[in-house]
Amino acid sequence: MRILIALTYYHPHKSGLTNYVKLLARALAARKHQVTVLTSQYDTSLPLTETLEGVNIIRMPVGFRVSKGVIMPGLPARAWELIRAADIVNLHVPQFDAFALAFMARLQRKPVVLTYHCDLLLPRGFINTIANIVSNLANRISIRLANRVVTNTLDFARFSPYLKHSLKKVTDIQPPIETSMVAEKEVSTFRKKHKIS
Repeated sequence: MRILIALTYYHPHKSGLTNYVKLLARALAARKHQVTVLTSQYDTSLPLTETLEGVNIIRMPVGFRVSKGVIMPGLPARAWELIRAADIVNLHVPQFDAFALAFMARLQRKPVVLTYHCDLLLPRGFINTIANIVSNLANRISIRLANRVVTNTLDFARFSPYLKHSLKKVTDIQPPIETSMVAEKEVSTFRKKHKIS
């Protein structure tokens, strides 16, 4: 399957959202899906395109920033091409561009899975207040356009002012995790130390 994942920030940016998407993209690529991540070139030292661990990363140059958000003038045209090539589109919000990407995907009859990480609430200030209003409106539109909405817990969805009205679309899926193999000797030592039989 050809999967297009879109989010504002991606690896090497560090946050819970970016770590989640990195693990998800890597796991899907390991299962032989063709995974493309569309994101911002938030740091100009990052390459515009690269492939890491089987994941194709396309970074769009940033025209300007509004609070934590970025405006990427070239995004619509590039996204249209990538959506056309994809079988499914996975959007991660909060992301200002998500509503436009969801709309483009629906125009092309591509299914949209929206992963809703959190309600955005920026600190006080004029610019942040405007950013909150615009971002929350974009989230509402994105939810409406999505075929499915994924969140970590249904409890969060029930109390989110944006998700609680769309619970029929919501599926809870725990965040992806990676574990490493533990040597039998370490297991044995742990059992002895904690008196586990």
